[in-house]
Amino acid sequence: MNWLQISIETNAWGIDEVCDALTKVGIEGFEIEDKDDFNGFLEENKDFWDYVDEDLYNEKQGPTKVKTYIEEDSKAPETLANIRGALEALKTGEYGSLEITIENMAQEDWENNWRQYFKPLYVGDNIIIKPHWEEVENTEGKLVFEIDPGMTFGSGQHETTRMCVEALEKMVKKGDKVCDLGCGSGILSVIALLLGAKSAYAVDIDPNCEKIAYENAALNGIGKDTYLVECGNVLSDTKLCERLSEEKYDVVVANIVADVIIPLSKKVRSFMREDGCFITSGIIDFRMEEVREALIENGFEILEVKHDGDWYAFVCR
Repeated sequence: MNWLQISIETNAWGIDEVCDALTKVGIEGFEIEDKDDFNGFLEENKDFWDYVDEDLYNEKQGPTKVKTYIEEDSKAPETLANIRGALEALKTGEYGSLEITIENMAQEDWENNWRQYFKPLYVGDNIIIKPHWEEVENTEGKLVFEIDPGMTFGSGQHETTRMCVEALEKMVKKGDKVCDLGCGSGILSVIALLLGAKSAYAVDIDPNCEKIAYENAALNGIGKDTYLVECGNVLSDTKLCERLSEEKYDVVVANIVADVIIPLSKKVRSFMREDGCFITSGIIDFRMEEVREALIENGFEILEVKHDGDWYAFVCR
C-alpha cells in the first residue's frame, strides 16, 4: 500500500484553522512543524541538554507546516479535492500561503526504512548492542544486548552512551546494586544487569521511559523481579531522594547533561555505598571543567576521564 504525504504551508496563526478545515473533510491525524513551538520547547527545557543537533535545528527553522497522510487509492483524488476546497476558504493571506505539496510514500518506506540505519554496534571489549531484528552469526562469547531503537531515544549510537557502557563493563561486579538516573530506554541499567548486577533501579523524568525500559528489559530476558523503573525528578523529588539514600547503590550511572549533573553531584553521594562508583556523561566539551570542579568539590575522586568527539564522561569514586 502507498501513502500520500500532504504538506500544507501556513503560519502560527493558521495551524488551528488548517487543522479544523482538514477535520471537517474527514482528516484526523496531523503533524505540526512550527519553529516558534520548537524554539519555545528548547527554551522551556534548556536545563535538560547542552547540545541540539545543528541539522535538526536548521530543519525546524523552516516555514510552519501542517502534514497529514492519506492512502493512495481510488478515493485519493476526491480526498485531495476536498482538502483543496476546505483550504480555499482560508486563503485570505492571514494564514500564510496554504501551498500544498504532495509526496508519494510507500508503506514500507515510512514504517520500516528507518531500520536500515541501525546495525549491531560493538562497544567496549565484550558487548554487542543490536536491534532485535538483526542477526549476529558469531558472538564469540560476547554479551549481546537487544534493543528496539524505534521505540525511544537511547539506542547506543551516541558517544555518551557508548562511554557509559564501556565504564559499566569495567566497574560492575557480580551482585552489585545499580541505579540509572535519566534512564531513557533503559540501555545502561539493563546492560548492568546482563553484566552481573543483582538488581537495578532506573528513573527518568519522561513517563514514557518506564514502559520502554521494561520492554527493552523483556527483550533481554530481564523481569521486574530484578529491575524497577519509575518516573521522577531526582533534583526536586524529596521522597525519591530519601528512598535512594536508604538503598545505597554500588554503582550509579547518570547520562544526562551538565546542568543536571552539577546539582546532582551534591546529592548522589548519599545514594551510594562508601566505596561506590559514579559514572556520568552527557557532558559537552565546553562544560567539562565545570562538571569536574563540581565532582571534586562534592568529595569525588575522579578515576578516569573519557573523551569521544565533543563529549566527555567521568568515572568517579
